[in-house]
Amino acid sequence: MRLLVTGGAGFIGTNFIHHILEKYPDYKIINLDKLTYAGNLENLKTIEGHENYEFVKGDICDEALVNELVKRVDAIVHFAAESHVDRSIMGAAEFIRTNVMGTHVLLDAAVKNNKKRFHHVSTDEVFGSLSPDDKPFDENTVYAPRNPYSASKAASDHLVRSYFNTYKLPITITNCSNNYGPWQFPEKIIPLFLTNLHEGKKVPVYGDGMQIRDWIHTGDHNRGVDLVLHKGREGETYCLGGGNEIPNIELTRKLLAIMGKGEENIEYVIDRPGHDRRYCISIKKINSELGWHPEYDFEKGLRHTVDWYLANKEWWQRVKSGDYQKYYQEQYIDRK
Repeated sequence: MRLLVTGGAGFIGTNFIHHILEKYPDYKIINLDKLTYAGNLENLKTIEGHENYEFVKGDICDEALVNELVKRVDAIVHFAAESHVDRSIMGAAEFIRTNVMGTHVLLDAAVKNNKKRFHHVSTDEVFGSLSPDDKPFDENTVYAPRNPYSASKAASDHLVRSYFNTYKLPITITNCSNNYGPWQFPEKIIPLFLTNLHEGKKVPVYGDGMQIRDWIHTGDHNRGVDLVLHKGREGETYCLGGGNEIPNIELTRKLLAIMGKGEENIEYVIDRPGHDRRYCISIKKINSELGWHPEYDFEKGLRHTVDWYLANKEWWQRVKSGDYQKYYQEQYIDRK
């Protein structure tokens, strides 16, 4: 199979590419990434020169480039997205452009080129916020996004479904809970807190820290994407969760304990506007239809993640300093 992976230099896309090349030695991957601040080619240094891997620096909103690449593949796995809620609150325009318009360009190219298989990676945040006693999100939960990021992802989900119903494009969608694992950009809570603590800095906890999230290891997430890509029913959505609901403050305490730090290292900050209180997602459908379930124990997965960041200090220091961007600025130019 020949795959076009969008956003493959980002956190989850990076892990997906490593997963696919290891599991399917005969598959060929084209990685299309704009290399915004969250794209890091140093994540993929070990596969540079791999005969089945090609990197293309470019924008998913570039219709001519996308069409050229889609002609060469059998399927599209669409990770590329602006994904940081805080950044979307400060400015939503780039989120609308990339997450909505970019998805539209990819879908059009898929239709024009013999209706290529299209898998869309989305988030549980499109469903809004749960109260403590609410049942988990599932594939039938009504969409109720509450910030510009989740609204842009909700719009892209609707577009993908519309192309299945209108153009009979063979699509699937996965909505996942919060990911953690190697190569995550250190603006997100787990790598930010780990690296701050290692540097002797405090960790910023929003409000009372009682926002609840369900955590899934990126390895489990990508096994799910792989399974849905190959065996999922066309036109269907599958929810992927880790079964690890935990308040942010309790997650913070776990990280403090692993790092041998005390609670004096917590700095409570003003809460994010419109901060969703709780996410939880059901995996009943994908488990019953495809047999998928998370394999990572959260405690072991968290320890594994901490160990990875401690063993890859140079990687995250270069990300935090901005030096990582120099790696590709001298090697790649935009495709026009």
